[in-house]
Amino acid sequence: MNIANKLTILRMCLIPIFVILMMVDFNWGQVEFLGALLSLEQLVAGIIFIFACLTDYLDGYLARKYQLITAFGEFFDPMADKLLVISALLLLIQKGQVAAWVVIIIVSRELLVTGLRVLLARSNGKVLAAALPGKIKTTTQMLAIIFYLFNNAGFTYLPFSIADCFLYICLFFTVYSGLDYFYHGRFVFYDVD
Repeated sequence: MNIANKLTILRMCLIPIFVILMMVDFNWGQVEFLGALLSLEQLVAGIIFIFACLTDYLDGYLARKYQLITAFGEFFDPMADKLLVISALLLLIQKGQVAAWVVIIIVSRELLVTGLRVLLARSNGKVLAAALPGKIKTTTQMLAIIFYLFNNAGFTYLPFSIADCFLYICLFFTVYSGLDYFYHGRFVFYDVD
């Protein structure tokens, strides 16, 4: 198994640890982090989330640079990303930090685009590469989650939530990039029986 796939597996293994730290109060106390007060469990969970995001970038970079692209990686890398993000968003709903309707739109788009990619691969083997709007969606989504996890640390002086700003930018690009994927992959529906 190559290093890119090992990083994907590592990311998948970090997800339950992240979830446990977010859900269970171990009474480790609270810390002040860049002007924000948060539980030590949440701080550690946030660090794990950032590390998992970095492994996502790194495994893709290594796979492309060293031609380590495998069927395992093509399936499990995006699956690991979706599991990580969906877990984080669901936990943020539970904590009352994110509105459920926003997460429903984000998750729906992820499932629809994944389904479209499967249809494209089965019909003619074509893969739609991530376009700029999708990359903006992913980046703002990760930043929003990070700022929620750290209670807007470093930006607590603002009269608005920086996490909310990133989330609503993400929401816009979620819808836009989803429509863009379906527009560019629309030909697959012409062959559906």
